[in-house]
Formats: sequence, structure tokens, C-alpha cells
Amino acid sequence: MIEQIPGLPEGTVGFRLRGLVRGEDYDRVLVPQMERAIEEHDRIKALLCFGPDFEGYALDAAWDDTLLGLRHWQGFERIAVVSDAPWLRTAIRAIGALLPCPVRLFHDGNEAEARRWLAESLGSIHLTEQDGVVRVQLIGRLEPSAYAAIEAEIDSLFSRVEPVKLLVDLREFDGWSGLAALGEHLSLVREHRRTPRRVAVLGHAGWQKLAQRLLSRFIAAETRYFDAAHSEQADLWIQADLHAAQHG
Repeated sequence: MIEQIPGLPEGTVGFRLRGLVRGEDYDRVLVPQMERAIEEHDRIKALLCFGPDFEGYALDAAWDDTLLGLRHWQGFERIAVVSDAPWLRTAIRAIGALLPCPVRLFHDGNEAEARRWLAESLGSIHLTEQDGVVRVQLIGRLEPSAYAAIEAEIDSLFSRVEPVKLLVDLREFDGWSGLAALGEHLSLVREHRRTPRRVAVLGHAGWQKLAQRLLSRFIAAETRYFDAAHSEQADLWIQADLHAAQHG
């Protein structure tokens, strides 16, 4: 059987799976709730709890169907799975590698920890503009929602400042939380690829090669990379270009 878990935050759905799960459980409980959540929210988080009394699936409730074909969905931001069953944890790891969102496993008894992980904010993007320079600071591990939150602001900034001098600050960046977040990043870069004229990237050496590869593919701009300790040099390089343009 499948039971819905009540009391979860807005945009989060949860299910407790017990005994033998059959197709009628899937059709009656899981599918309608998932579809309703996807209709109401751009992206949702999911909590799946498989207790010690979980026996598995009947033939009419195959594993892929129970997960609603998540490999093909872009609507999930995070999925937490609670279970101690070895075969289930192995299957989750295999399927999680194919999904465009982060999937994390938790042991029985750690449901509260799984809920906290779903509720926490993993990352954010901060935008400022001063003296013709747009500064983009990436913080933490970024999810797709981080890009949705600042898309209009980016459009507004880039339309006001022309041509754009862009400083990308990666000093507190921890990467992308799943392939969907990376896809959002590439889409945003691709959309504004012709806007920047000069780009300074400030961060640790580990990000330099990746940033260089991404920017060179999508942006036809002069780009220079600065170590995290050299923020003043990055500012001077961007400003020097500004002053040259103003007095040239």
C-alpha cells in the first residue's frame, strides 16, 4: 500500500510505502498527488519512505512506473529516499545517477534528517550593477529554482547596461545540484551569450577549467580568470576596459 505523508511544506510531496505495492495503490494515491503537485508548482521535492514492512512490488506496479518515469521529468528539484533495504538502496543509486535532480538516501530512523535536507536552501545567485559592471555571485550548490528566481533581474540588468562588463564571482560556489541545474545555467548563458563584451571570472583554480570551457562555448567575449585571492586585480581589469572605452 501507499500512504501520503501529511504536513509537508508547500511544494513537497511525500509517500510511505508498506507491504506489497500494487498498481491500484499507484493509480489511487501516488499518481494523482504527483500530477497535482507538478501542476501547482514549477518544481517539487519528494520524500519516499520505505519502512521495514515494505515487501516490494506486484507485477502491475513496476519500479519505473512507481517512480513515475522520473528519468524523463524535469519537474523535480530534489528526492529523498528513506530505506534500509539493501536491494532498494542499490536500485535507488542506479536510478539516481540517471535523474536530472539530486537524490539522497537516508537510513530508517532518519526521516527527520531527510525532511531537513528537502527543506534547506542549497544555493543562491546574487546580482549587482555598478559603474557599468554587472557582478554575478554564485553561492553554494545551485538548484534550478535559483535561476528562476533571478531570470527577470538578469534580463533587466543586461538590457540597461550595454555593452555588459561581467564579473562572475565563484569564490563561494559549490557546483550544481543535479543535471537540471546545470541545464538551467547553460540555457541562461546561451540566452545572453552575445551581451557581454568582457568577462572576469573570480574563483578557485578548480573552477577555472570548467568555467573556461563553458564560457568559451557560449560567449564570444574577452575573458580572463583570476584566483580567489586576487579580487582587486579582477576589478581593475574590468574597470580599465571601462575607462579605455570612455576615453578612447
